Formats: sequence, structure tokens, C-alpha cells
Amino acid sequence: MEIKYLDQVRARNPLVHNITNIVAANFSANGLLAIGASPIMADSVDEMAELAAVSSAVVLNIGTLNKQKVEAMLVAGKSANRAGVPVVLDPVGAGFTQLRRETTAQLLAEIRFAAVRGNAGEMAHIAGVEWHAKGVDAGSGSADLHSIAQRIAQQYGCVAAISGETDYVSNGSRTAKLNNGTPLFPKVTASGCLLSTIAGAFAAVAAPEDYLHAVAEACTVYAVAGELAAQGLQPAQSGSFAWKLIDSLAAVSAQEVAARAKVEWI
Repeated sequence: MEIKYLDQVRARNPLVHNITNIVAANFSANGLLAIGASPIMADSVDEMAELAAVSSAVVLNIGTLNKQKVEAMLVAGKSANRAGVPVVLDPVGAGFTQLRRETTAQLLAEIRFAAVRGNAGEMAHIAGVEWHAKGVDAGSGSADLHSIAQRIAQQYGCVAAISGETDYVSNGSRTAKLNNGTPLFPKVTASGCLLSTIAGAFAAVAAPEDYLHAVAEACTVYAVAGELAAQGLQPAQSGSFAWKLIDSLAAVSAQEVAARAKVEWI
């Protein structure tokens, strides 16, 4: 797999505006700094239109919702659309409560997304596919994840990325099946949220017609950085993995990612 956007992120230092959850904010900001992007974490509706319009990407994460945050997301997303700024949705626990279901549906109806990234349970809910999920966990099901990614991409005109033991990134006609990663990822809270923000950073330096490759590369870079961070760690060392992941995101090279990437195009 050609790795061409990682160095561009580091060279261009895109400003990624995050409306995110209280669990993820600090980890996501540090991860963005490590990869070479510039984070801003703000959710006051009074500055959302202005901030979104001057950002390089906007990431909307529904992990800890309230009415004010939903309003801010709608204002930011619509402002970004008008300015031609890519918007990424992380539908945390999308099907778990009525508020999350309604918010996800409203955001998808009123904002054009460059990408939607979530775990299997969240993405299955968006696709209307039966799945057994608990809270924000991926849960379990027998549906084909490739088909779920394709369906979301086609329905919403975006790149759909499903994260898990195997990642699927699709634009509705082509799909990248990504086989890198480590079992330590789901042991660190907000590791998926950080991936969504990094997908935003990579989309920020790509042309809209290449969002598929940009998001697939973001997922691959992240997974390879995780593999490198996990080297020498035991399964119980999730705390050590969390800080080593930040270091690895800062240190990993395009050459290392290209050499380790396990990508199959479907």
C-alpha cells in the first residue's frame, strides 16, 4: 500500500476541530499532536460556525451527548459543509439510547460527511442490520462487515470505516480490508475516538475524490503504530500501551507502515 498522506499531515499540520466526549478529549488531542496535526477541542455553539469554517477538518463524536452539544455539532457540520471542510462522524454507541439514535439520524440527514468511522455495533445500527451490542462496545453479530461498510457508504455518499480485529474501509464501490492491529486497542478507552480524529487529519490533506485512500491510510498507520507500541508488552499492560501508542504515532515512518501494512482491496 502506498503511504503518501502521513508525511503530508506532518508537513501541513492541519487544524482538526473536535466536538468530542469528555473521555476522549485529552487522548485525542495528544494523539493528533503526535501524528503531526493541530487539535482544537471546543463545543460552544457561539463559536462553532467560525471555528469550523477555518479548520482543516471537523470531527463530531457523540460519546457524551447533551442538547447543547448536539446543537453545536449541527452548526459546526453545516458551516464546514459550506466551507468545503471535510467532516468525520464517530457515532459512539449509536444504537444504545433514544438520544443517540435520534442524534445519529439527524446528523446524517443534515450534514454531508466525508467519512463515518465506528465499531461493528455502531455501524450495523446505522446500516439497519441486526447486531448485538452493549453500550459503546462492538458486540457481536453474524452480518457481513464488508456489506455493512458498502451500504453506509452508498447511502450517505461517504467513506465508511468499520474498526475491529479486521478493519473495512469502503466508498461503496471499493473496499480496503485491513489486517493490522493489536488486541490491546480495545483495552484503552478512546482508542477508537482517536482513530476518528486521525482519519479527519488525513482527510484534511486529501482531495475529496481520494478520501477512500486517505481514510484507509489513516487506519493502517494507526494500526501499525499500535503494533509497534505493543511490542514487548503483556496483555495486561494496557496502561503502558496507551502512552506508548502516542509515542509510536509520533515516531512511525511511512516506510515502516508500507513495509508492515496488510491491506487487501476488495
